[in-house]
Amino acid sequence: MGGRRGDWSKLDETDVRVRPGKSTRPRSKRRPEHADAVTAMVVGKDRGRWTCAVDRDPDHLVIAMRAREMGRTSVVVGDAVDLVGDTSGKPDTLARIVRVSERASVLRRTADDTDPFERVVVANAEQLLIVCALADPPPRTGFIDRCLVAAFSGGLKPVLCLTKADLADPAELLAAYAELDLPVVISRHDQDPLDIHDRLHNRVSALVGHSGVGKSTLVNRLVPNAFRAIGVVSAVGKGRHTSTTAVALPLPDGGWVVDTPGIRSFGLAHVEPNDIVAAFEEFVAPAEECPPGCGHLGGAEDPDCVLDSVVEAGEASVGRLTSLRRLLASKAGADEHPA
Repeated sequence: MGGRRGDWSKLDETDVRVRPGKSTRPRSKRRPEHADAVTAMVVGKDRGRWTCAVDRDPDHLVIAMRAREMGRTSVVVGDAVDLVGDTSGKPDTLARIVRVSERASVLRRTADDTDPFERVVVANAEQLLIVCALADPPPRTGFIDRCLVAAFSGGLKPVLCLTKADLADPAELLAAYAELDLPVVISRHDQDPLDIHDRLHNRVSALVGHSGVGKSTLVNRLVPNAFRAIGVVSAVGKGRHTSTTAVALPLPDGGWVVDTPGIRSFGLAHVEPNDIVAAFEEFVAPAEECPPGCGHLGGAEDPDCVLDSVVEAGEASVGRLTSLRRLLASKAGADEHPA
């Protein structure tokens, strides 16, 4: 055999070594079923790690990373996820997020009204508490209107939460929103916010508000040791004890409040006019008869808008149409009040 290897003229096919080629069998797209996964709610996020409450139990918090097969799937506070791996929640353990359930609602915003990239801030919240001070600072109806648009378009029930009622009468502001049939809760510093407790009980609620309106004070009254809880959730095992993103905090008697300290305004580039009209049942069907591209603002902007005929026929009030168009103007960036 050694002689044959030295004499190239005597080599045949038995002497040729062929390196195996790559398999032509297509790669399987099947993914593990993870039948042993446990369900959890995302309550915090920090730099590629998520804090999850297993079965929504605030005493069973697990740190998790996104599984490789998830790719760059969005995972935000409020998401219902499936976890595998070490879900004990013990220090220095890490689980994996392998699935995100379909969202029942989303609170979204864009950087401004021209930004096409929308950001989901909170998922699966049942209601949005729009926290507004009656004085110091004065109410900013432009911000309220934009929050209402975000709530209506995202499937959340808006609730107007008025603070500092000991400093000013809420009657004038309430009159401006009377036609919207909004639930309203009012608080003052010298009384316990019992109405707000009742409104939040056993629900997942997101809170938004400008700096100085008393939102942090309200959160601290609703959730004992809120600052300590935020530190535990937002640190995510990495040593940071402040949060600049949404954080879900458990209420003592059941339910969750999602604090959103990073939201100061809402860009509404992702919202279409019909998303807002959908919150006004009496105008939904007539809006379908409007010309293509109608913004439903009426007047010179949309002279052929059909919604005016609904009021003329007595099927809707002037106040309801005025309220709808104020929200549409807010979405269009034409609101008269600053956001």
